[in-house]
Amino acid sequence: VTCVDRKDKRGVLMKQKALKNVLIRGIQCAVPRKIVKNDYFTSFFSNEEIEKSSSMTGVKSRRFADKNICTSDLCVSAARKVMYDLGWDPSTIDGIFFVTQTPDYRLPATSCSIQEKLGLSTECAAFDVNLGCSGYVYGLWLAANLMATGCMKRVLLLAGDTISKAVSPKDRSTMLLFGDAGSATALEFDENAPEMAFVLGTDGRGKENLIIPAGGFREQSSAETVVRCNGENDFRSREDLFMDGGEIFNFTIQRVPPLVKILLQETKKETSDVDFVVFHQANEFIMKHLAKKLKLNPNQAPSSIGHYGNTSSASIPLTIASELAQTLGNESKTVALVGFGVGYSWGGAMVELGPLASIGVLEV
Repeated sequence: VTCVDRKDKRGVLMKQKALKNVLIRGIQCAVPRKIVKNDYFTSFFSNEEIEKSSSMTGVKSRRFADKNICTSDLCVSAARKVMYDLGWDPSTIDGIFFVTQTPDYRLPATSCSIQEKLGLSTECAAFDVNLGCSGYVYGLWLAANLMATGCMKRVLLLAGDTISKAVSPKDRSTMLLFGDAGSATALEFDENAPEMAFVLGTDGRGKENLIIPAGGFREQSSAETVVRCNGENDFRSREDLFMDGGEIFNFTIQRVPPLVKILLQETKKETSDVDFVVFHQANEFIMKHLAKKLKLNPNQAPSSIGHYGNTSSASIPLTIASELAQTLGNESKTVALVGFGVGYSWGGAMVELGPLASIGVLEV
């Protein structure tokens, strides 16, 4: 494994070449059974506001988790399915990587609860990773690095969010955009596995543009932080998700095309060599802009946002499982995974996927 750090004027890019010995065996996703279509929001927003948002984001429906369903529940369902399909005995799993920004608790780590629910060995390593939009790529990078040496043979990468629980119902910039989902990716040590390549970056100066300001330890919960107040274009509290869409768009257009180009350079590929580029499903306008900028044809950039909304860290595996299941269940494809957003944080991975023994979407 070779790592190269390179600083630029607005962040740090880390390129990692030739990560070997890690095979993706299956990708299962789980979504809540509750489908929320745009007409649900007519009691909060005007038809004109809903239509304007839908035309920009591409979201026609999304899934919202009930009060008693957490991200971990969705990921556990997906994990059980992928373990069953692969015939994995729970005692053979060496690690759980749980990527989310909607954990069950502030402490303990939710991954510890997941270990118990899945009946895994007490020798299984388990920890949480607090990342959102780039989280799936980062989680894959982290898990694959620890597995590449052979110290772990089987790992479950669980990524998801139930962001609907963190938005104000009267904030059209977030309420109409986000949906809930969880995922489970089964990784196995295999000396014959194709190589993976990663490019990662961070710029914390963008943290204020996609944030839940209060409720942590910097600004703890209080009677004042839960009060929802009228703003210029919203009605939210300091414990609701805030998003500056314009700034997020500017960041994406500045950072993602160079990210993909560097990933292609590192793997000595042209865009025509890549079967699919799976973007984080930020919104339809952004994804179309990126596809055009990178000169991708429509078939190269699958989209799931219309049916599921922006599902944060689950959006990349959900797009794979919902849009590419038939293809990747039967053959191998070269796939670029591109995550970007909250943090600011961004990451790209070039992987060979398929044929996968387990791939699909469950309703919970």
